[in-house]
Amino acid sequence: GCCGIQGQKYKMTARFRDSKITHPILGQRLELECLPTERDSGVSWMRQDKDGTLHFIVFISSLSRTTFIGNMGTSARFQAMRDSSFYRLVIKSFSVQDQGNYFCLINSNQMLHFSNGQPAFIPVPTTKAPTTAAPTTQGSLTKTETCLKTPAPETSKQKGLNFFCDIFIWVPLACGCLLLLTALVITITLCQKTRRRRCRCKR
Repeated sequence: GCCGIQGQKYKMTARFRDSKITHPILGQRLELECLPTERDSGVSWMRQDKDGTLHFIVFISSLSRTTFIGNMGTSARFQAMRDSSFYRLVIKSFSVQDQGNYFCLINSNQMLHFSNGQPAFIPVPTTKAPTTAAPTTQGSLTKTETCLKTPAPETSKQKGLNFFCDIFIWVPLACGCLLLLTALVITITLCQKTRRRRCRCKR
């Protein structure tokens, strides 16, 4: 922020005229006042924007004559005057472009002296994050039932692959067992016929 020249005891105060105001309201009138602590030959009002750039607003002489930017005596946006020991600045309708830190300054003994900065910013509205309600028991049960009734695609695919694998494994085994069983039946039948022939020959 800006301050007086180092080593100087000269002090000024810039503030809202209404001490109850904490921040400006968009579209409403805003009044600031500057109180020098010593005799002066006039006060200038300046605004420092968010980027730190200083903007000249008006010079108010000790006789309450005003000189705005462009060497104009009046302004469509501002009013300025001297009232007793105070130098007042009025913003007729506060807008977004009027936001910044406001300073008053004087030129005393060929030295510039700045007041403290009075912040004037429109408060940013805070939006609450949407809250998500916890799922009900019924909803949880419904989701569970759905999961039970409808298997996941990956599970179905895996089951299909397992089924084909079972076919390729068990079909050859079944055929082999059937062939072995057939061979066993044929062998038993032949053995029985051979035994009968032997028995007839002995008689």
